[in-house]
Amino acid sequence: MAKMIHSMIRVLDEARSVEFYDKAFGLKVADRIPFETFTLLYLSNPETGFELELTVNLQRVHPYELGDGYGHLAVSVEELKDEHARFLSLGLNPGDIKELNRDGKLLALFFFVTDPDGYKIEVLQRHGRYL
Repeated sequence: MAKMIHSMIRVLDEARSVEFYDKAFGLKVADRIPFETFTLLYLSNPETGFELELTVNLQRVHPYELGDGYGHLAVSVEELKDEHARFLSLGLNPGDIKELNRDGKLLALFFFVTDPDGYKIEVLQRHGRYL
């Protein structure tokens, strides 16, 4: 059986991205592997074994075009309203908290935040299938 271990995104500015993911989600650099033309950074936290891989192409000077195929990354948190308030206090500009219902029942409570490179991250209340 396959095991999901990481997702990779390309970022323009290593320091800016590392700071954002640390402030927003408590992700720390678990490994940093420099190559001649690019650097791989693996970010993680104690909540999960899944990692976010940041690829920094060293000669890149222009922001990446995300295109229309990218959707979002998702994380779950214990107390969504507290996290939303924390994001606001850190100046991370989260979107409004939204509720998604199905057949009269709460399916998801969430908000989105955008990282420095334009990637959308969904922050979900731990509930139902979003544990």
